[in-house]
Amino acid sequence: MSSPQPILSLVIPCYNEEGNLRELHKAIHASVDPLGVEYEIVITDDCSKDSSWTILKELAAADPRMRVQKLNRNSGESAASWAGMKASRGQFIFTLDADLQNDPKDLPKFLVALKTHDCVCGTRVKVRGEGDHFIRVASSRIANWVRNKLSGEQISDAGCTYRAFKRECIENLKFFKGMHRFLPTLFKIEGHTVTEIEVGNNPRFAGQSNYGVWNRLFASFYDLLAVRWMKKRMFRFHVAEKVN
Repeated sequence: MSSPQPILSLVIPCYNEEGNLRELHKAIHASVDPLGVEYEIVITDDCSKDSSWTILKELAAADPRMRVQKLNRNSGESAASWAGMKASRGQFIFTLDADLQNDPKDLPKFLVALKTHDCVCGTRVKVRGEGDHFIRVASSRIANWVRNKLSGEQISDAGCTYRAFKRECIENLKFFKGMHRFLPTLFKIEGHTVTEIEVGNNPRFAGQSNYGVWNRLFASFYDLLAVRWMKKRMFRFHVAEKVN
């Protein structure tokens, strides 16, 4: 039996997270169940090399709120995130990582901010050192500075993928590699409002990070130039009146 139509969709990309998935599932239920709203957990396995897919299928078989899918080949975080967004059904979409550094306990704060904004981005600037080592903190700060400088943005933690937004924010988006890094800017281009809230930054529960200095800065440089171009060249319009 499928679960009722959800209000919230938690969209999570997964790659080699076998040690985190069961704890993630427990943490989400512990934080979201008390809210009394219908929700779903949509996890996309990006062709993991470990037992992540086996664990995901076990969890989904026992929980109708769990909806899982596996990509046919390793395609990257943006592809897994986009596949999850397209599969989701909720009025509000939450994106978070599978490693438990994004704490589901922060989710109610996003819901409050969504009352006045279309997109809410988590920022870990004040607590970043509590969950990450020096190199990751430093590379994140450098990447944020470069992204903001070139894109004309003021997002304090663009690398944090813990976000919540209304479904209409993604209606006109076009998928491209690296897209997940620039969702707030892409939403603004479409005319949606964006704000930030402070979130926690837990130490990784298990496994190792797949991202370092190269992923956070250099590999996304060309994507950043593309977004910079889009900000200057794309336009919005609204039809004021129709006949027939």
